[in-house]
Amino acid sequence: MTLRLYNTMTRQVEELRPVRPGRVSMYTCGPTVWNHAHIGNFRTFLFEDLLRRWLEASGHDVFHVMNLTDVDDRTIAAAAERGRSLREHVEPYVTAFFEDRDYLRILPAHVYPRATEYIGPMVRLVEGLLATGTAYRGDDGSVYFAIARFPAYGRLSRLDRRELKAGASGRVSSDEYAKEDARDFVLWKAATPLDERVGAAWDAPFGRGRPGWHLECSAMALDLLERRWGTRVLDIHAGGVDLIFPHHEDEIAQSCAYTGEPEFARHWLHGEFLNVRGTKMSKRFGNILTARDLREQGVDAGAVRLLMYQTHYRQKLDFTDEALAGAREGARRLGQFHSKLSQAADPGDGSAEFAGAARRFRERFTAALDDDLDAPGAVAAVFEFVREGNRLLDRRERPGREVLEAWSLVARVLDVFPNALETTLPADHPGVAAGDGQPGEAPPGAGLRERFEWGVRWQLLRREAKRRKDFAEADRIRELLGRHGVTVRDHRDGSVTVRVEG
Repeated sequence: MTLRLYNTMTRQVEELRPVRPGRVSMYTCGPTVWNHAHIGNFRTFLFEDLLRRWLEASGHDVFHVMNLTDVDDRTIAAAAERGRSLREHVEPYVTAFFEDRDYLRILPAHVYPRATEYIGPMVRLVEGLLATGTAYRGDDGSVYFAIARFPAYGRLSRLDRRELKAGASGRVSSDEYAKEDARDFVLWKAATPLDERVGAAWDAPFGRGRPGWHLECSAMALDLLERRWGTRVLDIHAGGVDLIFPHHEDEIAQSCAYTGEPEFARHWLHGEFLNVRGTKMSKRFGNILTARDLREQGVDAGAVRLLMYQTHYRQKLDFTDEALAGAREGARRLGQFHSKLSQAADPGDGSAEFAGAARRFRERFTAALDDDLDAPGAVAAVFEFVREGNRLLDRRERPGREVLEAWSLVARVLDVFPNALETTLPADHPGVAAGDGQPGEAPPGAGLRERFEWGVRWQLLRREAKRRKDFAEADRIRELLGRHGVTVRDHRDGSVTVRVEG
């Protein structure tokens, strides 16, 4: 079975058909860096990460571009409000986005073009559209795309052009610019005093100004794609469902009118919204949740990824405390099984029964992801294999190379193991050496391994306190460990598990 994906353009699940077999160009709309990206944005970025990882695991050579929108109405307004230049305002949010990306273990795109760094290609695109007659200068000095001169407009969103409301295809109100048709969208906005004040205006043959939001993605994608692979048609263009109209519809219109190609991308993929406790995130409801909120709460990235992948990317996902708790426990179980599997591994062929279970798992896992990235089906296959694998491990069956190779897909593609270190100290552990002092508080900024070793040492001291029946001291140590993200679990046989999450 080959990879089949739901194409928003055709409303059908179709086999992936790259322009060049074996190579896949992938453009994903990135964040507008006027503020911190919220967890709904990252739900889209995580679905795209799964797509990228599965393409590569399936043997494709992927070229992934994700843009950073660093000039638009919101970035300019936010910079002006804070009395900063555009560059000064967006830079901390660019850094924050990359930190959040790394926290959630999202693979970096190959290129992160910033809109402000691609003004030249944008100007050339507008000049080309003016030359073909699909763009015109308005009375206000801005340049607009004439929807009436592009008959295919509306194919992606399937909107009747007669029903388009004034200003519906732009980020600004319809009466802000003088257009031929209220439905037309702006390509190049004439510079305003506000633009000039924050450094968001550039010279162009058709007038000083700045790019429109929709223009930016087309220009960057076309420029990078043509320079990399000599083509003007993307294999995959992805984003959230909120971008279908007007953003992606407008991208198609201006790109195809410019290149003369019948399509801008062969496959259009869109991820659904994420709700928080049943309600769409918004400032009005006060339920905006960011990736850094989760990181500061000590939530493991593996749990967040698992939670996201338990719902298909084309279905709404409800982010609740209960769902997150379930995902944390699921990720913990996977990490525990991963450790057991690694410790029991046979460098040779291992158990034939284990190998058979791994083949069945691999077939189910692959079939699920090849079926429009059915991540819930892939996750179900993972936990089914964990149950069977634990049964085989209890029987002292040894996993061999084939088992470990199949299991590695979970880390390479889903990457849902917890970012944690864990060990179980047996009841007869020798404890600490006589005369060793207490390790004190964990060092500020201590890394995962450093905190883990610190926590193990404190747990050995806690065990000594319990042996002396100094239970107050034992409780104090447990509380100290908890403050630093170190958990301890006492077992009936006297052993203790020490776990540290990143």
